[in-house]
Amino acid sequence: MTKPKVLVSRRWPASVEAKLQQLYDVTLNLDDHPFSADEFKYALQHYDAVCPTVCDSLPAEVLNVPNKRCKILGNFGVGYNHIDIAAAKQQGLIVTNTPGVLTESTADIAMTLLLMSARRGAEGDRLVRSGQWTGWCPTQLMSSDVTGATLGLIGFGRIAQAMARKAHHGFDMKILYFKPTPADQAVVEDLQAIRCDSLEELLPQCDYVSLHCPGGSDTRHLINAERLSLMKPSAHLINTARGDVVDSQALIEALQERRIAGAGLDVYENEPNIDPGFLTLDNVSLLPHLGSATIATRTAMGEKVLANLQAYFAGEELPDRVA
Repeated sequence: MTKPKVLVSRRWPASVEAKLQQLYDVTLNLDDHPFSADEFKYALQHYDAVCPTVCDSLPAEVLNVPNKRCKILGNFGVGYNHIDIAAAKQQGLIVTNTPGVLTESTADIAMTLLLMSARRGAEGDRLVRSGQWTGWCPTQLMSSDVTGATLGLIGFGRIAQAMARKAHHGFDMKILYFKPTPADQAVVEDLQAIRCDSLEELLPQCDYVSLHCPGGSDTRHLINAERLSLMKPSAHLINTARGDVVDSQALIEALQERRIAGAGLDVYENEPNIDPGFLTLDNVSLLPHLGSATIATRTAMGEKVLANLQAYFAGEELPDRVA
């Protein structure tokens, strides 16, 4: 029996690639280069399944390629705003994602960035590496306390709740959150979390604000100049969600003018093409989209894609279908 043809757009953990090769006629991206639009168009015409990642772009002009053979996009990642879902549905393309397995690792990175920004960790690292550190002194790199401070969460799904647990139980932080509907009461009681009715209510109260909402047109530039102006001058913004949730230029200006104290970013608009304004700032900590970058988590994400492909080719219900 002929095996289905599957294309994987970037390198995955070796154990998952090996399983894919056992089950399917797989083409791997051996040099791990970012795929072009033309490469994706070719893949859609010549493979039964294409497995993109959150760093790939699949707009309507790519998905609408004629003579399409592909029937399923097995996305490696939770977010799927890089895929034109409306066009996928119109073209009869199934789209799946990988929820539930990267919660703790992404929450860990959010806490890492909060601590780096609060305690000026990136500045300290640069000072030591540059050879300019002359030793301890009482006023060097004075920073902000984390323990007992107020953390505001925009979005209150799995990752936000995981961060809230780490912050509240580990650092005795007060938890505020904003989401359209109230959260599970047991979670709220465990975290002593307080729901705000709007961003305008939440932002002025927080020492740290962490973003945990999906990307897409509904949340693009949710954090803009006006909302940044509502934050305390001593506050820090953390983003491990999606880059386009934040207006990069507005954030750069707020950091330049010290209208907020700092920021910690793992995601960016137009990544990996980061606005060069960020690179000139001392009060921003920058990571290269490391949210889910642990061996166990990335392996589990690959296994999720594999499970969706197996269900599809077996004619069974897909566990993680989003379109």
